[in-house]
Amino acid sequence: MSIKDKYVVKSIEKSLCKDWCINKHYAHRLPPIEHAFALFDETNIMQGIVTYGTPASNTLRSLWNDVYKLKELNRLVINEGLEKNALSYFVSQSLFLLPKPLVIVSYADTSQNHHGYIYQATNWIYTGLSAVFKDYSVKGKEHLHSATIMDMSRGKENRVEWLRNKFGDDLIMIDRPRKHRYFYFLGTKNVVKDMKAMLPYKIESYPKGDNVRYDASHEIKVQLSAF
Repeated sequence: MSIKDKYVVKSIEKSLCKDWCINKHYAHRLPPIEHAFALFDETNIMQGIVTYGTPASNTLRSLWNDVYKLKELNRLVINEGLEKNALSYFVSQSLFLLPKPLVIVSYADTSQNHHGYIYQATNWIYTGLSAVFKDYSVKGKEHLHSATIMDMSRGKENRVEWLRNKFGDDLIMIDRPRKHRYFYFLGTKNVVKDMKAMLPYKIESYPKGDNVRYDASHEIKVQLSAF
């Protein structure tokens, strides 16, 4: 049985991604989601999710959004034990289902020893590592993502001052892990050529190395296709 015969990719409600993002993905937080897709097997059971949303980078948004819409592939999670090419099929089909024209960016986290092999397998453009930044962290709560820490002060007039009052000297600045940055362009041949010409980064050779798998053993409550 071929991959096409065994699996189908469909658009899903964003709410169906919550358990996958919070409990199964290593980031353990829900990103901004505008488009969500799931991989269903031949028994109509969900085997993975991929989501796309607005990137956090102001630089990238200001560069493209005046001409082309920009989205980030911000979560990709599948159950363990699937066929080797199931993931590449999933990503390729989700790209096909997205509105066009569209510029897509995604990242592979070096702190997780990821290199972005799925993006390499599906012919994304590699543009090197993300810039060096500092993030807020809390001593004793290093598991908290910097975005989660900043979310605590949402709505406060001075968010950093509020965090300092809450955590005191335990609020520190740390180096943000750098990430491998990939782009994918959706559109006609001429549009893709134009998008590529707008890249503010040099196209580089794909990075190589040994990936380290994170623990994705959390069992998701069985979710069935409604179609």
